[in-house]
Amino acid sequence: MPALLAFDTATDRLHLGLSLGTREWPVESEGGASASGALIGRILALLTGAGAALRELDAIAFGRGPGAFTGLRTACAVAQGLALGSGRPLLAIDTLMAVAEDARLRTGASDVWAATDARMGEIYAARYAHDGEAWRTVSEPGLYAPQELASRWHEQPVQAVAGNALLAFEGRIGTGSALVVADARPTARALLACARAGWAQGAHCDAADALPLYVRNRVASTTAEREALKAAPAAAR
Repeated sequence: MPALLAFDTATDRLHLGLSLGTREWPVESEGGASASGALIGRILALLTGAGAALRELDAIAFGRGPGAFTGLRTACAVAQGLALGSGRPLLAIDTLMAVAEDARLRTGASDVWAATDARMGEIYAARYAHDGEAWRTVSEPGLYAPQELASRWHEQPVQAVAGNALLAFEGRIGTGSALVVADARPTARALLACARAGWAQGAHCDAADALPLYVRNRVASTTAEREALKAAPAAAR
């Protein structure tokens, strides 16, 4: 069993876990904006409490998203810093895959659409299939309108649907006969399970490749467009 540290700050909760042999130490706390200032301290406290050091780990896993932009940048920056400081390789985990894994661990579902609230009336979603050892991505993480996702699930029914989008858009997304796990999250246990599968597959990466999976790329350009609009009247005078 590899020695692994795993964390995710893509949602409104901070999920952090350590695995040494057959023992696991899960941590969950407030996320959001507070995660950027708390993550490193919580990691160090977790390692100290378990009597472990970063250099003793086989790899460091992080949730790359999609999710809150600030949370993704926090996770990637901390992962890069820890990797560079310890010389440990990284494992990039899709946050939605960890949501699917949480649903699988709790229900046994092996074909899961993971769907999380993307704010702005949209949903981050992806479909994964588990072969008994690891997840395979069937539909890549994407950004959907609720009605678009509901239509897709109606046309192509799946075994299970998991994630907080089911609560955020309750009544607007029909799930048909699918098993619903609305409170599925990228928990420490799920992250560590995905990390172990990634380690077994040799899917580790260098610090330079620890990049966020944004999916939604329009926020930055919209800000630029707003600035351009503000400047336009002045230029016209």
